[in-house]
Amino acid sequence: MAGLLDGKSALITGAASGIGRAAALAFAREGAWVAAADRNLDAARSTVAAIEAQGGQAVAIACDVTEDAQVAAMVAAAVDAFGSLDCAFNNAGIAPFQLNSGGVLAGDLEEASWLGLIDVNLHGVWRCLRHEVAQMRKQGGGAIVNTASILGLVGSGGAAAYVASKHAVVGLTKAAAVDHAPENIRINAVCPGYIETPMTEDTMRRRGEQVLARVPMARMGRAEEIAEAVVWMCSDRAGFVTGSCWQVDGGYTAR
Repeated sequence: MAGLLDGKSALITGAASGIGRAAALAFAREGAWVAAADRNLDAARSTVAAIEAQGGQAVAIACDVTEDAQVAAMVAAAVDAFGSLDCAFNNAGIAPFQLNSGGVLAGDLEEASWLGLIDVNLHGVWRCLRHEVAQMRKQGGGAIVNTASILGLVGSGGAAAYVASKHAVVGLTKAAAVDHAPENIRINAVCPGYIETPMTEDTMRRRGEQVLARVPMARMGRAEEIAEAVVWMCSDRAGFVTGSCWQVDGGYTAR
């Protein structure tokens, strides 16, 4: 049986681990050619090796999404590899603990922590989107999914820069979807809840019981569960879906 993404080319950022790696494997399983991008090229190559081991086709690309020239080169490399860019998953991001801001109150944040999180989580998504749209415009269309978060929909203590960046990604997604719908470019976001990845380890160590008490399903999600939603949003089955921000959170935001 044909896969949901047979014959499509896909670019995934943050593809070395966590949700990005799970998405790369899921895209390949569904028939896509995958450009696995990450600032850690060796880890991206590991993702490619896993795809090739399951019979898929992929290339690894080094990219730091805080550098516009690298983002432009990443998109060009994906197109050079596969001839087009049909799907893009702008997933690269960082968590508060990576800039020593986990648990820090909004008024106590250092400027470097604030700017660093915003640059990766918001500006990085916009840089990717801008270059992807330029390519998809030439082709006559495509599908883009941005990684936001449930913290792009609700507030949370001790994570002001992260919450602000993800709220902005939700807004960017909606505005860009309206802008580019006439060009047959669909743009959506996925809003993961608390998922078992390295990025959630600090939060779960500090207040894991409190977090799980808020989740009706009483567990963390798996990266593969986010990947499945993203695959569908990039597929032709979601042809009338744009400007949506999908919670995959075990019911966290339903309370």
